[in-house]
Amino acid sequence: MHHRTEHPTHCDCLARRKFLKMASAATAVGLAGSGLFLADDARADALTREMRDKLSPDQIIQAMKKGNGRFRKGERKDRNYLREQKASASGQYPAAALLSCIDSRAPAEVIMDLGIGDIFNCRIAGNIENADILGSLEFACKLAGAKVVLVMGHTACGAIKGAIDNAELGNLTGLLARIKPAVEATTYSGDRSAKNYAFVDAVARKNVEMTVATIRKDSPVLAELESKGSIKIAGAMYNVGSGAVEFFG
Repeated sequence: MHHRTEHPTHCDCLARRKFLKMASAATAVGLAGSGLFLADDARADALTREMRDKLSPDQIIQAMKKGNGRFRKGERKDRNYLREQKASASGQYPAAALLSCIDSRAPAEVIMDLGIGDIFNCRIAGNIENADILGSLEFACKLAGAKVVLVMGHTACGAIKGAIDNAELGNLTGLLARIKPAVEATTYSGDRSAKNYAFVDAVARKNVEMTVATIRKDSPVLAELESKGSIKIAGAMYNVGSGAVEFFG
């Protein structure tokens, strides 16, 4: 019997090419990650353990920087929160743990274009640390595998103003007392009042720097992880006027 060799038609070649392109894209998405680390043209699901574990602390910080860049340009990812919610329902593998202020103008997921399952959040007025905050950060890093601890303050912070003005109000009095060492430690030659926003912002930055230092001092668990290179503890300041996040060590 004579067998005829079939040659692929033009349509067959196009279909094969399209399939290979889609397969390649799917592989790239699987390696790239989720909402925080996804290619610009792909939709996001939640981070998996494998994706998170492949990333270094510096790569995670760089991804947050890029996310803030998108936010400032109004070019946020076309993410699907429902898919992120469903993908993370069976487990979570956030890449970072943030300690930030309760200020309504500084939500980390928004200003750094993050998704569900990307970060742990500790929010408290003045982004101060205490034993409960440290315990939360230790859980996030030592037990859940987060690789970055980021302390983020912001400009025009009401808690900082209150500490400068020696404000007193119920339990807030004790919270503001934890910020006052930063007020004293801030070197500033101009008007050292809460009405001077330049001074307020200088104190906010000093407060972040001192909080990063006390986290290292008061949490041997986190200090050991950082000394091994497993995590990075860093600071940041968010400018509520410009929308920019400045990262620093």
